[in-house]
Amino acid sequence: MNNVLQFGLQSSAIYVAKSLRVGSSFVGVGVGTRSFNKRLMSNATAFSINNSKRKELKIPGAAINQNCHQMGSDTDRDEMGTLQDDRKEIEAMTVQELRSTLRKLGVPVKGRKQELISTLRLHTDSNLPDQKETSSSTRLDSVTIKRKISNREEPTEDECTNSEAYGIEHGEKRVKQSTEKNLKAKVSAKAISKEQKSLTRTGKQQIQSKEETSSTISSELLKTEEIISSPSQSEPWTVLAHKKPQKDWKAYNPKTMRPPPLPEGTKCVKVMTWNVNGLRGLLKFESFSALQLAQRENFDILCLQETKLQVKDVEEIKKTLIDGYDHSFWSCSVSKLGYSGTAIISRIKPLSVRYGTGLSGSDHDTEGRIVTAEFDSFYLINTYVPNSGDGLKRLSYRIEEWDRTLSNHIKELEKSKPVVLTGDLNCAHEEIDIFNPAGNKRSAGFTEEERQSFGANFLDKGFVDTFRKQHPGVVGYTYWGYRHGGRKTNKGWRLDYFLVSQSIAANVHDSYILPDINGSDHCPIGLILKL
Repeated sequence: MNNVLQFGLQSSAIYVAKSLRVGSSFVGVGVGTRSFNKRLMSNATAFSINNSKRKELKIPGAAINQNCHQMGSDTDRDEMGTLQDDRKEIEAMTVQELRSTLRKLGVPVKGRKQELISTLRLHTDSNLPDQKETSSSTRLDSVTIKRKISNREEPTEDECTNSEAYGIEHGEKRVKQSTEKNLKAKVSAKAISKEQKSLTRTGKQQIQSKEETSSTISSELLKTEEIISSPSQSEPWTVLAHKKPQKDWKAYNPKTMRPPPLPEGTKCVKVMTWNVNGLRGLLKFESFSALQLAQRENFDILCLQETKLQVKDVEEIKKTLIDGYDHSFWSCSVSKLGYSGTAIISRIKPLSVRYGTGLSGSDHDTEGRIVTAEFDSFYLINTYVPNSGDGLKRLSYRIEEWDRTLSNHIKELEKSKPVVLTGDLNCAHEEIDIFNPAGNKRSAGFTEEERQSFGANFLDKGFVDTFRKQHPGVVGYTYWGYRHGGRKTNKGWRLDYFLVSQSIAANVHDSYILPDINGSDHCPIGLILKL
């Protein structure tokens, strides 16, 4: 088997031979320039390079298969003689000529003249036919040069760090390059370790053969390709991403973790909620189609947060609604235009609708953060909980005023009917709900104060986190920041919820996340409630 993988560089190419043992046949590893293509196919053909003074440097062909040459043949002896002449020509070359020649070969050109001569000699010697044994130092230098060539187009560590600011596509490239680099280093370490063990056992300089090294490198590179091309690249949410995962935790996969559909005729309601981070921008998103989403999910009610609409925009937006969803209710911020905003869009006509908490003189109701719809068997509250902000400027307002007021509002409604509370609650309640818990102890949405308030004002008062109840050990996120391309690597937060009254918790058929829906830094989540 003699497959050759080619990795293109600006002026050079690396040929990594996929090496497998089949009977007595082996395949080796060759490193050379693009101009060596013909030489690799012909063992006795010499390659010439014209430098600035029109001198010719002849480099003998490199063997691909050990069976291609017989040691001591006339061809080999001729090439050895040519090589001695070439060494003299190399020593006579100027620094400029040496650097020019090395650049054409795709080899690093830094260093003094003697170092350049040694590097060019090493490159020439490495192409001797059927060279099976070299000294340890020469072999290690060769591996280093090959690795430098193979990494020539890879960004530096600083460049990789800076690429995160460019978002998703750079994040994926950085992961791929890092994986390949680490595996190559690992292979080199393994080869050195085997050589040292061999020297200890025999007391002789027995170096691992090129064929064995090729086999190891090829297998590791194939593993790298499998990792890079795995389905997890298109479905990153199926990969467990967490800084401190517990041994029994699993990544959320909606394809395998959702229950089967309810039997036809079962009375139920399907509610979806989504922080759209600007409804106008979402409607312009090329790959988004509200019609496709409605057809795919067939929801009865859709709750939106962070619409960022003004009152004057509502009527225009209503005209774009899908047929059948004839009942929509919008709450817009009046204290800060183009900010916050919530909405409920339904094909079921509610019995009543109210906006805000209903408290007279309350500051909570000026930012358009709550819409409450009453249906036959439950109340639905759609809310966008205030973020504590940069520097936690609104933390005290959030936990001492907002959470308490919302909790009291819910408990008052619950006196007559069960309540479903949904929306962006802006809190990752447990460590399982955030990728990096240790690094976000003082970040808005994961402070100890917010998490305790979430528990005290909602969960401890009889409301059930439906997703966590259905999936107690599952890591599923609903928000990924744009800044570092977190969605591609599944480094996110779970900020969006369906909390229900304890009295109807057993009626929840499914509480799920749709991480494949793009268009916002949040994704939609859904609830199927049997009536």
